[in-house]
Amino acid sequence: EFDVELALSDRQQAQGLMFRRSLPASAGMLFDYRVPTRINMWMKNTFIPLDMIFIGTDRRITNIARRTVPMSETTISSKGRVRAVLEVNSGTAARLGIKPGDKIVSATLGR
Repeated sequence: EFDVELALSDRQQAQGLMFRRSLPASAGMLFDYRVPTRINMWMKNTFIPLDMIFIGTDRRITNIARRTVPMSETTISSKGRVRAVLEVNSGTAARLGIKPGDKIVSATLGR
């Protein structure tokens, strides 16, 4: 279970976790795009290494970008159209055994 901040507006989604120096172990940020979209993100101005968990409309994980590189301008993309992205601390997906195909339980995304 994660204590997540929601990034719902365009402004919140553009800002994400940029400029932060730390993120509690059980925290994260959920980007809810509401409609299926091909997502492209980067780590510019993001100091915290992250795992980016891409979530389809069925709330199943489609792919995970593990251990992203802080400050990188390399594009990190979903595999196809997804509804949401959950960003958590780097290594969290491996530590908890989170993998593509797993289902996300979230009041924001529906149950």
